[in-house]
Amino acid sequence: MLQVIRNSLYFGGVAALSDVSFSVERGEIFALIGPNGAGKTSMLNCISGLYHLSAGRIVFDGKDITRLPAYKRAELGIARAFQNIELFKHMTVLENLMLGRHVRMKSGVLAGGIYWGKAQKEEVEHRYAVEEIIDFLEIEHVRNMPVGTLAYGLQKRVEVGRALALEPKLLLLDEPMAGMNSEEKEDMARFILDIHEERETTIVLIEHDMGVVMELSQHVAVLDFGMLIGFGTPEEIQANPKVIQAYLGEESLLEVQG
Repeated sequence: MLQVIRNSLYFGGVAALSDVSFSVERGEIFALIGPNGAGKTSMLNCISGLYHLSAGRIVFDGKDITRLPAYKRAELGIARAFQNIELFKHMTVLENLMLGRHVRMKSGVLAGGIYWGKAQKEEVEHRYAVEEIIDFLEIEHVRNMPVGTLAYGLQKRVEVGRALALEPKLLLLDEPMAGMNSEEKEDMARFILDIHEERETTIVLIEHDMGVVMELSQHVAVLDFGMLIGFGTPEEIQANPKVIQAYLGEESLLEVQG
C-alpha cells in the first residue's frame, strides 16, 4: 500500500531523514520506532504531506504522491492523528468529528448556507457516519461536551476518531498512547486492533511502549538519527544487534520478552 523510497529531509544543514526506504503492506499494522529525535514524526509528516521531501519518493496505493498537497492525500485516504493533540478545544466532540468529514463533503458554501435539499441530505449522511464512530470508540457520554473539558485519555480517543471520520485506507498514529495510564493504554490498544480488523484499515504506528509494538505490529522499522537501522518482523527486530544497541538495550529487551 505504501512505499517510502530513499526519503531524505533537511532543515538547513540538519538531516531529519537520510535515504530512508521501507514498504507497508496492505492490511497490516506497521510500527515505526526509535529514540527521541530519530525522525519518526518527520517521517509521518512527509507521508501525510505536512513536510515536503528534500529527496526521494512516496508511493501510495500505486500512485506517486510525493508532490501532492496534504488535502489531496487526505482525499486519497491518508488520515493522521497527532502526538500533541490538535483538536479544537472549544468545540464539542461531535463537532470535532464532523470536521473530519470535511474532505468527503461535496456541497458548496452557498448550498451549505441555505441548508436545503442536497446539502441537508449530505449532512445527515455525514452525521450518521460520525455517530457510528462515537459508538465505536465508546464516547457517547461525552459527545456534546467541549473537547477541552475532557480527560487527556478521552481527548486522545477523539483525536483518533476525527482521523477515522475521514474513512482512511491508511491511518497514521503518532504515539496514540503517550501520557496514558495502563488502563487507558489497554483501551487504546483494543481500539487500534478493532480499527485494523473490523474496518480493514492499514495502520502506521509510532509508539515507545515496546510491549505494545511487539504485540500489535506485523512489521517494524527502526530509525536512529534519521537513518533506517532495522526493518523486519518484531522477532527479527528484537534480535537485531544495531537496534538493541541504539534503542532497545539488553535490559529493555528482557522486559519485552518477559
